[in-house]
Amino acid sequence: MSRDTVHAPDAPAAVGPYSHGVRAGDVLYLSGQTPIDPATGRLVDGDVANQTARVFANLSAVLAAAGLTLDDVVKVNVYLVDMADFAAMNQVYASVFAEPFPARTTVAVAGLPLGARVEIAAVACGATAGQPPGNRRA
Repeated sequence: MSRDTVHAPDAPAAVGPYSHGVRAGDVLYLSGQTPIDPATGRLVDGDVANQTARVFANLSAVLAAAGLTLDDVVKVNVYLVDMADFAAMNQVYASVFAEPFPARTTVAVAGLPLGARVEIAAVACGATAGQPPGNRRA
């Protein structure tokens, strides 16, 4: 099976050998996004709430490149370096999703790339019809 990948020009460049997203039928698997500002290539300043907002902007850019939105997300994995940041992350999370909320897993990790405090990966579902041209690659 060939990979149907999504490249989002408005998201930060991948910092390793991975795709922004990969489609399998109507399912889009989004790689984890960290709070990197795509304009500077650096982590955003501020607390975990500010970092979480940037992560969701990055995820939204990948979804948009695939013709989808946050409303199409069905599963989210949140990685925090400190569970003390959960409430602040959760407040931003609640502002970007509407009920019924996606399924979610939140775990604490020992560290994240570039010193980020939060990373979020997601799975979305949506019809493959209407996918913008130029985002498919075998």
